[in-house]
Amino acid sequence: MAKAKVLVAGAGPVGLVSAMVLAEAGVDVEVFERNGDVMEDLRASTFHPPTLDMLAPYGISDVLVASGLKARMTQQRDRRKGLIAEFDLARLAGSTGYPFRLQCEQWKLNAELVRKLRNHPHVTLRFGCAVEEARQDEGAVMIRIRTQEGMEEVRGDYLIGADGAWSTVRRSLGIEFEGYTYPERFLVVSTDFPFEAHFENLSWVNYVSDPDEWCVMLKVPSLWRVLFPTAEHESDERVLSDEFIEARLQGLLPRAGVYEVVHRTLYKVHQRVASRFRTGRVMLAGDAAHINNPLGGMGMNGGVHDAFNLSAKLIEVIAGRAPDSLLDKYERQRRTIAIEYINANTARNKQLIEERDESARSRIHAELRATAADPEASLAYIRKTSMFDALERAGSIA
Repeated sequence: MAKAKVLVAGAGPVGLVSAMVLAEAGVDVEVFERNGDVMEDLRASTFHPPTLDMLAPYGISDVLVASGLKARMTQQRDRRKGLIAEFDLARLAGSTGYPFRLQCEQWKLNAELVRKLRNHPHVTLRFGCAVEEARQDEGAVMIRIRTQEGMEEVRGDYLIGADGAWSTVRRSLGIEFEGYTYPERFLVVSTDFPFEAHFENLSWVNYVSDPDEWCVMLKVPSLWRVLFPTAEHESDERVLSDEFIEARLQGLLPRAGVYEVVHRTLYKVHQRVASRFRTGRVMLAGDAAHINNPLGGMGMNGGVHDAFNLSAKLIEVIAGRAPDSLLDKYERQRRTIAIEYINANTARNKQLIEERDESARSRIHAELRATAADPEASLAYIRKTSMFDALERAGSIA
C-alpha cells in the first residue's frame, strides 16, 4: 500500500467504520472527535441485514448480535384496528447471514469499533479535538482543530467529513445542504414497561399508524423506545415534562400505574442531501452528507454503507490501482441512493403512517395486507425495507 494519510472528522459509526476499513487495508488514519469519549447516542437502534453482512468480516456483527435482539418480524399496526400486516425477515435466509433486524443501540457499535482501533498500528484516535475548519490544495488537505491546549493544524492526503448534520467540513467547503425541516419534532421515550405483555403478538419493531397520533414502538434489550411526533406550537419544556410524557404513554396503553421513564429526548427532523459528496480531496459521508427522518431505520445504516463504499474506493486510489476519478463514482452512487432511496422512502413512510383521510387509510391497509399475503410481493417489500435494493441500485451506477 502506498504511503498516505486519511483524516476523518467525527468518531461516530460512519467515521469509525471508515477508519477500520482503511486501517485494515494498511492505510494510516487519524480520527478527530470533538467529544471527550465515545458518545452513547440513543437515537439509532436498528441494524439492517446487509449492514451486518458488511461488518461481519471485521468481527463486529457477532458482538452486536450477542448484545442485541433479533427482530425476525416487523409489523405495521393501527392504534384503532391493531395488527394490519406482518413481514417475516426469515425469508431473506440464503441471501444474508443475518435474516433479521438487529435491535441494538448505536453506541455499542461505536464502543466496539473504538476498542478495536485504540491500539491499531494504522489508527490514531483523538478525542476532545474539534475540527474548526477544513481546506485543501492540489497536494493535501488541512484541518484546524481545537484542543484543550489550543489550536493546531493537521495535514493529510484525504479528508472524510463524517462530522454529522452540522458538519464543519461541509460548511467549510461551502457545500449546500438541500432539503427541508419538518415543523414537528420527534419525542423518543424509553421505558422498561413490558408492552409485549399487553399487546397481542407484538413484534420488536412496530410502525403504528393513526390520523391523530401515530407512533413507532421499538424494543432494545432492556427497554422499549416509543417515538411520538409533537405539535409545532408546543414548547420543548412542556413536551419533555413528566405530565406530558405520561399522557402520551397512557394514550398508547392506559394502565393504573405510572410509567417509569428511563430516558427522553426531543429533536428536530430533516430531509436533506448535500449538493456534493466530493470536492477534490474531501468526501462527505453519513449525516454530513444526508439526513432523514428515522422511520425505517435507514439513516445510520445508509451512513455505514457510505463508509464501506467510500473506503473501498479510497483504498484502490491510494494503492495506485485506480485513478482519482473513482472517487467521483462514490458521489454518483451514494448521492443517488440518498435521494432516490433513503430520503424518498423515509419521507413516504412518514406520509403513510400519519395519513388522516379514512378512505386513503383503508386503501393503505388493504395494500399492506395484500403485500404481506403474496410471497413474491412480501419478499420484494422486505428486500426494499432492508436496504438490499438500495445497495443493488448503487452497484449498478457506473
